[in-house]
Amino acid sequence: MVAILNPLIHAGDSTALTTEVTSRDLCDWRARHIGRNAWHVAEDDTGLLGFQWIEPHKGLPPDTCDIATYVRIGLNGTGIGSALFSATKTAAQELGYRYIAAVIRADNTGGLAYYDSRGFEDWKTWDDAPVAPRVMKRFAL
Repeated sequence: MVAILNPLIHAGDSTALTTEVTSRDLCDWRARHIGRNAWHVAEDDTGLLGFQWIEPHKGLPPDTCDIATYVRIGLNGTGIGSALFSATKTAAQELGYRYIAAVIRADNTGGLAYYDSRGFEDWKTWDDAPVAPRVMKRFAL
């Protein structure tokens, strides 16, 4: 997962994260909200292709989870995100969420298109967000 996420952080245009993450960071993130989060990976015989997770967020209503999606650079548009979202949507329903919220950098055209294509609708904007303005989208389960 670190091998997917850190190059995206270095590219600087698709995530609000600005410093490299470690395997320990990801383990700690996975340990947050146990019983209210879900993580999914996409892989083939070449290795990990992408990952996605949902979890509650203190800035969201209790019936709404936050989503994060990361696909290896160069593999966007190959169906990885679609497969991940199918599993994540089912998990969100099973966890009792009514909505999934995505917070996307306003300049991340690929991320905006991805969430639009899944059926997410514009919900709010966060113009003074750290790093870059954000668009908040929401998907009704």
